[in-house]
This record gives sequence, structure tokens and C-alpha cells, in this order.
Amino acid sequence: MKLTQSNLFIALLFCGALSAFAQETSTSPWPESTNINQPWARWWWMGSAVDKPNLKKSLIDFYKAGIGGVEITPIYGVKGEENNFIDYLSPKWMDMLDYTIHIADSLHMQVDMVLGTGWPYGGSHVTLPYAATKLIVEKYPLKRNETFNKNITVSSTKEKLPAELLYVVAYASDGTYINLTDQLKKNKVNTKDKGIEGNPVALSNPSEPNKLNWKATKKDYTIYAVFSGKTGQEVKRAAPAGSGYTLDHYSKEALSAYVVPFNTAFKGREGKIRAIFNDSFEVYGTDFTPNFFEEFKALRGYDLKKELPVLLSETDNEVANRIRSDYRETIGDLLLSKFDKSWTAWAHSKNFKTKLQAHGSPGNLIDLYASADIPECETFGSMPFDIPGFRREKEDIREGDADPVMLKFSSSAAHISGKNLVSSETFTWLREHFKTALSQCKPEVEDLMLNGVNHVFLHGSTYSPQRAAWPGWQFYASVNFNANNSIWQDAPALFSYISNCQSLLQQGKSDNEILLYWPIFDTWDKYQKGTLFFQFKIHSLSEWLYNTSFYDTTKSLMKKGYGVDFISDNFIADASVIGGKIVLPGGSFKSLIVPSCKKMPLATLQKLLELKKAGASIIFEGLPQSVPGFNDYKKQEQELQNILTTNVALLQPTSDIFKALEHIKLYRESLVDTGLKYTRRDIDGEKMYYLVNHTPKTIDTFIALQIGNKEVVIFDPLTRAYGNALVIKNANTTLVKVKIEPGESYFLKTENTASQKKWSYYAPAAGAITLKGNWKIAFDKGGPELPANATITTLESWTKLGPQAEAFSGTATYSLEFDKPNTKAEQWSLNLGDVRESAKVWLNDEFIGTAWSVPYQLNINKLKSGKNTLKIQVTNLSANRIRDKELKGEEWKIFYEINMVDKDYKKFDATKWTPMPSGLLGPVTITPLKQEN
Repeated sequence: MKLTQSNLFIALLFCGALSAFAQETSTSPWPESTNINQPWARWWWMGSAVDKPNLKKSLIDFYKAGIGGVEITPIYGVKGEENNFIDYLSPKWMDMLDYTIHIADSLHMQVDMVLGTGWPYGGSHVTLPYAATKLIVEKYPLKRNETFNKNITVSSTKEKLPAELLYVVAYASDGTYINLTDQLKKNKVNTKDKGIEGNPVALSNPSEPNKLNWKATKKDYTIYAVFSGKTGQEVKRAAPAGSGYTLDHYSKEALSAYVVPFNTAFKGREGKIRAIFNDSFEVYGTDFTPNFFEEFKALRGYDLKKELPVLLSETDNEVANRIRSDYRETIGDLLLSKFDKSWTAWAHSKNFKTKLQAHGSPGNLIDLYASADIPECETFGSMPFDIPGFRREKEDIREGDADPVMLKFSSSAAHISGKNLVSSETFTWLREHFKTALSQCKPEVEDLMLNGVNHVFLHGSTYSPQRAAWPGWQFYASVNFNANNSIWQDAPALFSYISNCQSLLQQGKSDNEILLYWPIFDTWDKYQKGTLFFQFKIHSLSEWLYNTSFYDTTKSLMKKGYGVDFISDNFIADASVIGGKIVLPGGSFKSLIVPSCKKMPLATLQKLLELKKAGASIIFEGLPQSVPGFNDYKKQEQELQNILTTNVALLQPTSDIFKALEHIKLYRESLVDTGLKYTRRDIDGEKMYYLVNHTPKTIDTFIALQIGNKEVVIFDPLTRAYGNALVIKNANTTLVKVKIEPGESYFLKTENTASQKKWSYYAPAAGAITLKGNWKIAFDKGGPELPANATITTLESWTKLGPQAEAFSGTATYSLEFDKPNTKAEQWSLNLGDVRESAKVWLNDEFIGTAWSVPYQLNINKLKSGKNTLKIQVTNLSANRIRDKELKGEEWKIFYEINMVDKDYKKFDATKWTPMPSGLLGPVTITPLKQEN
């Protein structure tokens, strides 16, 4: 490689980072850091209006901040930038992708990308035959001896796209039926419109309509005309050359047609990107595919055409619900087998991995997530936490959907299928635009990691060239992690925390010991207002998750201190038993719990019985009442009842699952009784615990770990401190001394012998001392302009200093001289009180650290005699500056399509905001500490 000045700069950056890391890790037990440990960012390319100098600058910014990779998603553009738009997959676009990969490689970063623009999959090359499809049925009642002689067409004027007539069937009042499809005067084949294989595609042609001439003899009939219609949905937020119809996600042929341009584009680029991404299933109303009836018969064993009146009936009855259940199951099967698995196979042929958000899909989420190399969940909105000082102002949040049970679907799929990485779309709509603090990110990402996520993707960062005036280019749902956001000043501290956590959470394997069966057929079997298309969405958990025995059992197991993963019927079918443990591709489990459920496939019950007879612990909270589906269900019901009757002792349900678990010597982690949250991993037989305190109290006690006679190393992912804990060893448990403040977290790793320095436990030697005096404030950087320096004696929001300070967003340095207290202390704790929003701290010109999360406190090794100088560099949010900009009438919302909306998807208007408190609000205190151990 030619050593240009820019390449030399990148090399020096990397070598410097390696040198610093090598010095730290020469004796450190922390694992070696890689880009996979670091957070990645979804990178929005607006209009794909990118250029090489700005791509390089952006990637270097990411690298220096501690971001390990990017996921490219091209979207709609910026007004006034039309001449810079680049068509998706054009030679110039591919050149920009190649350059991005080249720079990322030089920075030891990696690149993912979406296989399309915006979302969901679709685009300009998706022809109508392969566009998202829906079932359309026209009904024609016919009296006895009446003749039907008319064209069969779709009557609704709302249907703007041509629909293909597939079948015409007459149903008699006595339940018999006649297939009239062959009696149609069919359209001629339109040979001008051909599918991907070049075969003619039959299309509705107004000049040659489908005409039926048929007389109803002896009985009353209703004629059903079945059409394959098109939803008409187009790609949301598409980039230039990316707009077009959404793809049919139940057709392998449609997928094969879709990837044709990518086969060309990626020729010679195999393996250059790390993974391709597929966003959450937001393909709406697509309940059909042209060959659905044939696929249905092959999968469910009967001809659905015979049962159309029952399927489409608006009554809530057993038979109709059974047929609807079969319909929904078939949709899920087609999505899994024809699309998701085929998509992953195609990616592997290019040496790419796949990353999939399965939520929102109409299929079994466990199987769908597991079909990808990296299952990915997402959070949307804000969750509540009881941490003192944690702010969650109602006017700035939308209620979140990050239910731990929902999050576990993706991680469970990874754990049972043997995928090490579980990713997450993180911080989507965490707060209103320009109002997200780093401190508000920490507990949200901790909840993700506690539930199995170990590969965080920030949502997100918008590519913004240097020519763009502040606040730069913005995406409407992102926190926007880049240099245009004032929080970028201290964001490396958040990224470092995530990286430290993930470096440990990516080691070994998840150590959840319990499997919990997800009885999806209980949802599929419900009437659901007669709709055939049911999506398992994160925004509608009340429709399918809440108030179910599955949900309640999961919550009770987690609350009691058990680690649990979910399992589907398909994975049960593949399970085996070795040494009394249930073995799956991802590992072995000590027990499988079946929550109370109404419907269970006969094959699943038979396999559970087989596993139990082989020595597995299978615990039933309740026994299934019936089998799902319609085909031959009476016979299957009888077989199920015979199994239940002849195996009463083996299948006896328990009234207390916790006693049943203790009976098989599967014990809970009692540490949850303190309020601590945890997750556990197994690393070559040793245990790794991630503990988080989201309670309002300090947890200062011995906690029991469910592993006997061990030494324990404590790791602090915030500071990278470590040391051997104080332990009390027992045969079956190890008691560990922990002291965790609200908002803090630790890792505990077991080992056989104490191999590290001792962990230091500190307690206050005396009360906190408030630092008072003349605080000097110097505004360092930010805008719209730097306020004048000031001196204050009482800490309060800098917005009170005047109009310039009220409008200012950026960084200011607070300085104070104070005398060392006449108190003996081995160490001091510095508490900054209320910080808006993050702070770097120096004492006597020595950097102490960054305080960016609750509690805002840092340890100080020593104070010098006499005068000490404290310097605190505080950065606020960008909210006040954007408010000022809008009050002045300065336009910055210059984006196509959705442009900018607020958290409630209404017109964004910062003029209604009140100024956000900013700076160091205090009180700032120091507390003398004494060592306890």
C-alpha cells in the first residue's frame, strides 16, 4: 500500500491505540479487545450522497470514539443535494462501498449492509409477479336453477393493481363444492410480461376478462373467486434507485429474482462485507403467495379450497379457528423455508453472514431468528428504572417496548441453535431528538445485555458531510451518534463501557439451564377477529404475549433467579438426551418446562415423552387439551388422549415448578433477592456473572453463587478495575462480598485459585464534604456562539447566566480551588451531584476520569496538602441550541419524505420547549474513604 499522509495518520492512530492497550493488558485479565466487542452503528446514507473525503472522516471519527463497525442503510435524501445523489448499486455507489470497506479495513473496522434501501426488502427491480401478495376473494350468491354468466373481476375500487384469478369454486348450502376453475373462459397469456426464468406470467387483461357461464342446479350455491392480489406496499424510506414494490416474502422464486442484481454487484466482492441485514418484518397485509394453495396442501395435508367458506367465515368457532391456525402456520413455514433460510444460504454463497430481526413476522419467532447467523432484537422508546437521579421526563419519552421476555426470543434462538452473537438495534426513540443523555443510555443497554444481547448496534448515525450546517443531516428516529451531537464529546466512555461488557459476554456460552416451550399454536388458534394475517410484533405484546401462561412462567422463573431460554416445536423435534441433559445444537440444558397450553402438536408431545423416557427432566405445568390444526384432528386428539392416559405417571403436571426444579437439584440464583439483575455464562467450566443494580439502594452484602468452593474475580466494566473478591466457600455455593451502588454493574468470574490482586472494598470514613468557593466557568466549544466566561459561588444551570448561555450547547470547564480537608483518608470519593449531562474530571492537572452515568462519582487516590485544583469539563445536550435555532426561524429540516417528526410522529417543533438545565448543578462533594478488607 502506498504510504500517503492520510494512510500514515490512520496507521499512527491504530498503532497508538494498540500500544496503549498493550501496556494495559500486559498484566490485565481483561480479554483482548476486538472490533466485535465494540458497539457498531447503523449508518444512514441520505440520498447516498456520500463522497470519499467525508466517508474517511466519518469512519475515523467512529474509530477514535470506539465504534467497531458500521451497517450501511441508504435512505431518502436531503433537499438541495440532488446533484450529489448516487443511484443504489450503480458503479459509483459500488465504488463508494469499496472505498468504505477499504478505509474500514485500514482502521480494523468492519462493514455490514442492508440488501436494499430503507425497509423492508423491495425495490425498483421487483416486478408485480414477485411483489408482496394478498388473498382477495369475491363472493357471488346463486339461487337454485339460477345461471351465472358474467365476468369475474375484483370489485373493490381500492385495488389499484391487477390481481390474478386463480380459482373459482362453487359451494352448496349442504357443504358440497364444485371446482369451476376449468370452466373459465381464461385470459390469453400475456407473453410480454415474463418472470425471472423467462416463463410467461398470466395477468388479468381487461380486454379479455375471465368469464364464467354456469347454472346452479338443484341447490343454492355461493361462488368464491380466489385472486392473487398485490398489497401495493412500496419500500419505506427508499434511497435513489431503491424505490419500488415490497418483495413477496413467501416465495423462493421471488427471492431468487430479487438477488439477481446483487449477484452482479457482489461479483468479486465476496466476503468483503461482514454481514447483510434484514430489518424487522414490516411487510403489511401480505397473507398470500400465488402458489399458496399448493404449498398448503403439501404442508397441511388437505385441500384448502374445499374449506374456503369456513376459513373466511366471520364466526368464532372451533373448526374455523383450526383452519385459520393451519393457514397462519403455513405462512410462517413459507417465510422460514422459502425466504429466511434461502436468504442465509444465498449470503453464505457470497461468504457473508446474515443478521435478522424476526420480530413482526407472522411465523415462529424462535425458528426465524435462528435461521440467521446473528439474531437481532430491537428496543423502541424508553423503559423505567428506579435508579436515584435517573431522569425520565414524561414530555421527552415514549413508553418503551423492551420487555425482557420479548428480548429473550432472539437470544434464546441464538443459544439453542449455537450462534454466539446476539445483536440489538439499540436506543431507537430513546428520547426526543437532541435530548438523549449518555446516562439514559446505560440502563437501557444493560437490560439488553442482561437478556442475552452481546453485539450492540447503535441506532444510529447519519452520514453528514462537513459542508452541512449544524445540526447536519438527521434521521427521524435516531439518537444520531456523530460529531454533530454534543454528546459525542463523551460518547467514547459509553462505547468503552459497552465494549468492556461485550468482551466478557462474548466469551464461552450462555449458561441458562432451563428451556421453556413456547405454545405458539394457542395464539394461532385464536379467532383474532377473523384475520388470517397475524404478526408477532413488539408494539402489540398485549395481543399475543401478555396474560399468557408462557409469559407468566417466564417472569416467575426470572424473578426467582433461574436462567431460561425458549424452545419451539421444531427444536424439540431435533433434541436428544445425553447424561440426563437435553442436547441441542447450541448446548445442553438440565430441564424443559411446558407451561399450561391448550394446543400442542401430537409429534411434539410424543417427542417430549421420548425425551423424558430417555432421562430428561420434562416438567409440565399443565397438559395439552388438544392438537392444533384441522386435518384428521379428531383421530390425532384421540391419540393425544391415549398418550396422556397411558403415561399418567410420566406426564403428571406439577403444581409447583420450583419444587420440581429443586427435586432435580436445579437451584436458583438467590442473589436476585437483593434486587440485583444477572445473566450467567459458562467459560470452560467457570462461571461468569454480569450483575446490575437498577434498584434505588446500595447492595452491600455477601451474595451466593451457585457454584461451590471458588475464588471470584470482580471486574468493573466502567473503569476496567479488577481484583479477587472476599469469598466464603461452601461445598455447593460460594459467597461473594459485593458493594454495588444504584446504577452500577460488575462482572464476577469464578476461578480455582486466587490469581489477581485483591479487590478493594471502601466505606466512608466520615461524612461528605461539600466543595464551595468561586467556581470559574469557561465556555470551550459549541454554539451557536460561546458565552462569556463567568464566576459563580452557587452551582446552578448555566442557562441562567444570560441569553447566550441559555441558547448554548457544547462544553464548558468549571474550575475550583479548595483546601485539603483535615481528615485522614486512604482514598476519596468525588461525587459531582447533578450533572447535565457528562463530565471529564482533572485534579491538580491529572486526569481522573469521565463521569457520564448515574451515580456521577469517581474515586480520587489522594489529595495534596494545601490547595487542590479541580477542573470539570461539562457537556450538555444539543436541545437548547436547536430550540434557539428554531426560535430564530432558521430552517434545518430539509429532508425528503418523512423529513423530521417528534417522538409521537407529529411535526417537530422545538420552539415549544423550555430550556434544559445545563452544566454542573451539584452539589459537588468529596467523601473520605477507608478500606474495609
